Amino acid sequence: MARERRLSAVGLVVGAACSVQGGAAVAKSLFPELGPPGVVFLRLLFSSLALWAITRPQLRGRPRQDLRVVALLGVVLASMNVTFYEALDRVPLGIAVTVEFLGPLAVAVLGSRQPVDLVWVVLAGSGVGLLANGGGTPVEPLGIVLAAVAGFFWACYILLGVRVGRAFAGASGLAPATALAALLIAPWGIISAGGNLGDPLLVGAGVGVGLLSSALPWSLELEALRRLPTHVFGVVLSIEPAVAALAGFVLLHEHLHLRAWIAIALVVLASAGAARRRGPALPPDA
Repeated sequence: MARERRLSAVGLVVGAACSVQGGAAVAKSLFPELGPPGVVFLRLLFSSLALWAITRPQLRGRPRQDLRVVALLGVVLASMNVTFYEALDRVPLGIAVTVEFLGPLAVAVLGSRQPVDLVWVVLAGSGVGLLANGGGTPVEPLGIVLAAVAGFFWACYILLGVRVGRAFAGASGLAPATALAALLIAPWGIISAGGNLGDPLLVGAGVGVGLLSSALPWSLELEALRRLPTHVFGVVLSIEPAVAALAGFVLLHEHLHLRAWIAIALVVLASAGAARRRGPALPPDA
């Protein structure tokens, strides 16, 4: 029974990863009509609505310190999403996610300080080195830089998320942070999308991106965390760069050279190793 419970939980984490990267693939397909900021706006808007409906956060009477942390998390969420989607507009999905994963990997390694963690640093560094020019795939260098910046904001999200999680029950702190992020990106997103925001099909696709990228995987990961040890959760979730590359290949017809696949494998291995020693370096996606 325990074995079956663990296997089902692993399936939930894999399903969450597929949902997130499927949502990213759908998001990228909307860039020509809405632009990356427009898609970010719709994702954050509908994600916040879904999270608010699920968690029903209570902000009245909260200490100012708690509200400041939530506000800061909202700024980080807006920055993380827009830099990642701008990167995604310039490089294949698998490469963008692989580079972005350096953020949470850095949090895990720096928090450990175990000698063996140097191995994960070397593996990750080797992977990034192979991706320096796109892993043999033509890419815009700015896309790699933006993915790395998104990784920095992901690291900030992890650190702030811990503080928000201590102050708010469940994901009730994430809902207002996501709503603030949507508000911050709204002017840029509305200008980017323009009149296409009036297209119900495009808006419907934006709803799908919000649900696939946030609400659905968050629910799956939360249930998995109830059944799995945290270090196992972190190891399984570290497959996400590989899932992203497969999603890019299947849904966006993005073909990567062998060197890029080797780079992705190195980063996945480094992330899994760091997570195995430190617990879940990679929290549920926002």
